[in-house]
Amino acid sequence: MIGRNQTSCTPREELYQRIERFQKHLRTADIQAALVVQKADLFYFSGTCQDANLLIPAQGEPLLMVRKSFERALEDSALDKIVAVRGFKDIRDGIAKIIKGKGRIGLELDVLPANLFFRYQEMLEPLEIIDASGAIREIRTIKTPYEIGCLKESARVTYEMFNEIPNLIKEGMTEKELSGRLELFMRSKGNQGLPRVRAFNQELGDQILSGWNSAYPSFFDGPTGGIGLGPSFPQGSSFKAIGRHEPILVDFVAVINGYLVDHTRIFSIGSLSDKLTAAHNTALEIKRRIVQEAKPGANGKELYDLALSLAQRSEFADHFMGYGKSLNFVGHGVGLELDELPVIAKNHRISLQPGMVFALEPKFIFPGEGTVGIEDTFVLTQSGLEQFTTLDDSIRIL
Repeated sequence: MIGRNQTSCTPREELYQRIERFQKHLRTADIQAALVVQKADLFYFSGTCQDANLLIPAQGEPLLMVRKSFERALEDSALDKIVAVRGFKDIRDGIAKIIKGKGRIGLELDVLPANLFFRYQEMLEPLEIIDASGAIREIRTIKTPYEIGCLKESARVTYEMFNEIPNLIKEGMTEKELSGRLELFMRSKGNQGLPRVRAFNQELGDQILSGWNSAYPSFFDGPTGGIGLGPSFPQGSSFKAIGRHEPILVDFVAVINGYLVDHTRIFSIGSLSDKLTAAHNTALEIKRRIVQEAKPGANGKELYDLALSLAQRSEFADHFMGYGKSLNFVGHGVGLELDELPVIAKNHRISLQPGMVFALEPKFIFPGEGTVGIEDTFVLTQSGLEQFTTLDDSIRIL
C-alpha cells in the first residue's frame, strides 16, 4: 500500500480548512448539513474519488461513507471519520445519527442525475433538500496556497511539453499522431488524462488541430471544435495530415494530481498568411489589455466587454471566439474542473478576488483556414494577474 504519506494526498489541514469554510455557509443559510457525492467536489472536501458520500454537518466532524473501495479511501483521505457502507440504507442510518428530526440538507443539484435525486429524496425524508452546488462552486473559486502550488506544477509540466513540440511536429504526420506523441510525453510526466468538466454532456477531446480542422465547428462549448473521428465523438483531432503554411493549434489541458491548467499555442511549418498573423497579434493585444485591467474588484463582464470592443475595432470582428455562432466569453475558471468560476463573459458580473484562477483565450476562427490566438492560465493576486507559464506567445514558425 502507498499509505497516507504519498505526496499526492491532500493534507489534513487543507481539507479541514475547506470544510470549515463550507460549514460557515451552511450555518449562515440555516442548512443542517450537505451530502457531497460528485467526484470533483468529493475530492475537494475529502481527498478521495472513491465511490463515497460525504456528509458535512453545519457543525462537527464530517462523515465519509464509502461503498467502494474502502481500503483505497483510507489511503487517500486524511479525514478522521471514514466508514464502510453497503448501500443507501447504511447511508441513511449514518445521516440519521447526525441529523435528527426535520431540517434542511444540501445536495449538488446542478449535477445530480434525476434518478439519483429521487432516490436521495426518498432516503432523506423528512429532511428538506436544498441546492448546495452554488455555495460549493463559490468556495472552490478561491484557490488556497496549496492549490496554487498544485496548479503551478501542472503549468511547469505543460511548459516542458510546449518546448518539446518543435521536435515532434513533422509535415505530413496526422493530428492524431501528434496528439499521441504529446500524450505519451505528458503521461510520462504524470498527466492523469482527460480533464473533468462539470457541465452536462460537455466531454472534452484533445484539441490538437491544424488548418481547416481547427476551425471546424462542434458541440463543445469552446471556440474551437475539430471534426474528431466520427459522429460518436465529433470533436478534436482527426487523421488529417498536417501541412505547410497552416496554423497548428495545440490547446492542451494538463492535469497533475487532479489540478488542471489550460494553455494554447500556435505553430506553423513555414510562414502563415499576413491575415492570420495579424489576427493572432490582435488576440495578443486583447490578452495584454485584459491582463492590464484585471485587478481585485474588477468586473468580469467589463473585461469581456473590453475584449469584445478591441476585437470589433479590428478587421476580424466577425471571427472573434467563433464564426457564425460566436461565444460570449473570453475566459473561464480552472482548478479541479475545466469550467469553474469565474467566467469572463457577457452575462457574468462577477467581482474578481485574489486567489481566483482562470484561463484567458482570445481566439479568431477562420473557416477553411484555421484558428489563431492564445490561451494562458492566471491567478489573481493583490497586485494583478500572475501568469502560470512564461511561454513565448507569438506564432512559432518551424
